Amino acid sequence: MAFRNEYAHRKVAETSAKSCEICFKPSTSVLITADNKDFFYVCPSHLKDPGFCTPKIDQAAIEARKKKELEEEIERVKKEYEEKKKKKEEKEKKDKDKKDKDKKKDDKEKKEDDKKDDDKAESKEEVKTPPPVEDEEPRVFELKATFYQGRLKKKRDAEIAKRQAEISKRNWERLQDPSLFPSVPKKLP
Repeated sequence: MAFRNEYAHRKVAETSAKSCEICFKPSTSVLITADNKDFFYVCPSHLKDPGFCTPKIDQAAIEARKKKELEEEIERVKKEYEEKKKKKEEKEKKDKDKKDKDKKKDDKEKKEDDKKDDDKAESKEEVKTPPPVEDEEPRVFELKATFYQGRLKKKRDAEIAKRQAEISKRNWERLQDPSLFPSVPKKLP
């Protein structure tokens, strides 16, 4: 009958919203045990309350996510560096070719080319910036002792009420059976 004090946070559809177990406001957040023995609706604001529950953080998953983000950032920086290096080499090569072919080119044309290249580089850099990574909310929570004991008591009371209902139903069925009572004597004494 007892279940572990480890609840997973789930979201339900807006149409399935029910009242919060604590404040009775409609909520789409549900805390449920791993074995599905217990669940209850709760507001997301209560999940942030340290007096109600504490998040269980998976350190290995957080470290793996940070490592992955770091590797992606390194790859992005390497690509940017390679592109800048390649552009610089191309620019130097163009400049060298231009000097060899025509040394009489106007300064105005050079400045315009430099401005165009700078504009292109800036536009590419703006496109390549990755969106900020949102911090994920914790998915597993552990209730404080008082709330957990309350959940156990509620579950126990529900089970007792179910047993009593079964017993009273069985008794009612017995009372409806005519063979339960003795029959009326047919002979005179």
